[in-house]
Amino acid sequence: MTGSTPAPFTAAVYGARMERAARSAADAGLAGLLVAPGPDMVWLTGYTPTAVTERLTVLVLAPGREPVLVVPTLEAPDAESAVGAAALTLRDWTDGKDPYAVTAALLDDRGRFGISDNTWSLHLLGLQRTLPGTSYAALTDALPMLRAVKDAAEVDLLAAAGAAADAAFEEIRKVPFAGRRESDIGHDLAGLLRRLGHSQVDFTIVGSGPNGANPHHEVGDRVIREGDMVVLDFGGLKDGYGSDTTRTVHVGEATEEERRVHDVVRAAQEAGVRAVRPGAACQDVDRAARAVITDAGYGDYFIHRTGHGIGVTTHEPPYMIEGEEQPLVPGMCFSVEPGIYLPGRFGVRIEDIVTVTEDGGRRLNDTTREMVIVD
Repeated sequence: MTGSTPAPFTAAVYGARMERAARSAADAGLAGLLVAPGPDMVWLTGYTPTAVTERLTVLVLAPGREPVLVVPTLEAPDAESAVGAAALTLRDWTDGKDPYAVTAALLDDRGRFGISDNTWSLHLLGLQRTLPGTSYAALTDALPMLRAVKDAAEVDLLAAAGAAADAAFEEIRKVPFAGRRESDIGHDLAGLLRRLGHSQVDFTIVGSGPNGANPHHEVGDRVIREGDMVVLDFGGLKDGYGSDTTRTVHVGEATEEERRVHDVVRAAQEAGVRAVRPGAACQDVDRAARAVITDAGYGDYFIHRTGHGIGVTTHEPPYMIEGEEQPLVPGMCFSVEPGIYLPGRFGVRIEDIVTVTEDGGRRLNDTTREMVIVD
């Protein structure tokens, strides 16, 4: 599975996504959507500019209107070659002309628009200056579930990315840990992900000993020692879709306390996965995992949400956190990753990507969740 080449998305798929996005905007009371280069544009059109600069590039979606991609003239050939270009109209502008005036002609001058989170303030302010009667809402706030529900092809891509990450773990557990730096293991992990098909490595967290008590430690120069617990959290993009998995290994034999903490986290992760089913709220997954850790006396040491969505980015909505009442829907994909972090001592985290099915949830990672002993 890690070496398979998935069928590319077609113009029809991108066209359907743009149409659905425009309908969702209307349902949310918006006049349309403005999408800057980034993950939303990739998902909607398949287009990634070769360089994101001060020149305005924006996709304009409005209910009942054909999608329009506004691009600098010098970027137009690349935009035309994107698969989704066949499902939209291209409107280019040359240096010396006002790109905001070109875009304004496509907009309701009194409308409220959803705008992608990563839009440069330069461009948002330019649009506001040109159309002072308009207003804007961040896309994550206005349409948080826009990319959350994946179709079967997207789930297959996420599963393939997860299988590649699993294969990387099976390889890394065979290498020596003791006497090497965290950065050495991180370098090995990044190389394995790339060899196994990832085009982009987003993170390789290697938290050994007390560094494992920092959930986002990344890597450092600490030399890993016999007796260390080591948190390995790694992922990136393969064929445009994300992987993200965490396993906690131990260098040499573990103490009774270390095994107990690992067992609590493993039980919490299992409880979180079992809570996944259509109609359950996102917060129910967090509650299920957190209850296990709290009941074991470690509640104060579980210091982050239980999970996050994944797709064309490795972190996106929905979020498995208290207060998030968004119901789970078949096709949603997200992490379930509880942890316990004992300051100055060690940490444990176990993470799988899970997709919601018609009657429950399915893990997209399959490596052992038992404590792995490494050399």
